[in-house]
Amino acid sequence: MSSLLSDYDFELPEAQIAQAPLSTRDASRLMVVSRASGAWAHRHFSELPGLLREGDLLVVNDARVIPARLLGSKAGTGGRVELLVVRPSAPTLTSQALGGAAEALEWICLGQASKGLKPGARISFPGGLDAEVLEALGGGEYRVRFHAAPGTSLAEVLEKAGRLPLPPYITRPPEASDAERYQTVYARASGAVAAPTAGLHFTEATFAALAARGIHRVEVTLDVGPGTFLPVREENLEKHHMHPERYFVPEATARAVNAAKAEGRRVVAVGTTVVRTLESATDPDTGALRAGPGETTMFIRPGFTFRQVDVLLTNFHLPRSTLVVLVSALLGRERTLAAYREAVAAGYRFFSYGDAMLVTE
Repeated sequence: MSSLLSDYDFELPEAQIAQAPLSTRDASRLMVVSRASGAWAHRHFSELPGLLREGDLLVVNDARVIPARLLGSKAGTGGRVELLVVRPSAPTLTSQALGGAAEALEWICLGQASKGLKPGARISFPGGLDAEVLEALGGGEYRVRFHAAPGTSLAEVLEKAGRLPLPPYITRPPEASDAERYQTVYARASGAVAAPTAGLHFTEATFAALAARGIHRVEVTLDVGPGTFLPVREENLEKHHMHPERYFVPEATARAVNAAKAEGRRVVAVGTTVVRTLESATDPDTGALRAGPGETTMFIRPGFTFRQVDVLLTNFHLPRSTLVVLVSALLGRERTLAAYREAVAAGYRFFSYGDAMLVTE
C-alpha cells in the first residue's frame, strides 16, 4: 500500500493516446479484470450486457460538458487571456448557477495571460461578455466576476463565446463532431468542464440490452472539474489535495442504491466520478447513501474502504494520476499496473476517447 506517486507510473507510448473517437461508441475494446484473481480477458464494449448480472444496478454521471474555455483580451493592452470557467464561487451547484439570469456572476476560473493576471484586470470576450479579476487564489485559480447583458445567463453567453475544453492530451483543436461525441448520450446537467468519459461508450442500444437482462440505470451528477487533468505535484500522496467538485444525488438514486445493497445486488459505477460521488455521499455511521447536494475533495487511495461500489467501469488513465490511484484502491496497485502493462502491450487506446476496463469482483 504505497503513498508514493512514483509507484503509480507506467510506460505509455504516445501513439496509444486516443486523439479522436471511434466511428461508433460501443466499438471500443473492453478489458475485464478480476479483483479476486487479477486475471484479465479481452472483450468488446458491446458485450457489456452479457458480462454483468441480472439485478446489477448501473450508476451513471449525467453531467454535461459546457463550452467553458474562453479566449479574450485585456482591456487597454489587448493582451491575450484564456479562462477556463470551473465552478461558481457561491455554494450552489454549477448546473443551477449557469442557468440563472444575472448581470454579474462570480466564478472560480483557471486563467492564463500573456503577462499574468492581477486583481482589477478587466477582460473582454466575444459575444458581449466582460469580466473582472477579483482575486488571485493561487495555483492558477482566480475569482472572476462576469458581466453579461441584463436577463442573460452565463450559460447563454458560453454557448456563443466559449469553446469545448478538450483535455490537454488531445493535441488537435476541437471539431464540430466533438460537440456530440465528447458528451454521453444521457448528458443532462450542464456544468462539467470534462466529460465523465467511461460513459462515452454507451448507446441507447446498450441500455436497451442491459434493461432486457434486468440491469437498471440510475443517475448522479458530479460537475467534473479540471483537477481530473492537473498533474499531481506531491510525491507523497498524503499531501495532495483534490480540487473541490460539486455533486447531486437524487432521492430515487439513493433509494435504488440502498435497496441494492440491502438485497445483496451489485452496484456498478460508470466512471471514477460516480465512485467519488457515491462514496462521498455515504453516511459514515449507517453506510447508507444520502440524497441531496454536496461538494467533495475525497482522494481515494489504496487502503480505502468502499461502502457502495462493487464493480467499476472506467477508461484507462494517465500515469501518476489520482485516477490510477483510485483504480488501485479497488483492484490493488500491482494488479492495476499489471493490467495497464497488458493493455499497452495489447494496443489498447488510452484516455478520454480510448477503450475501457471493467473491474469485477
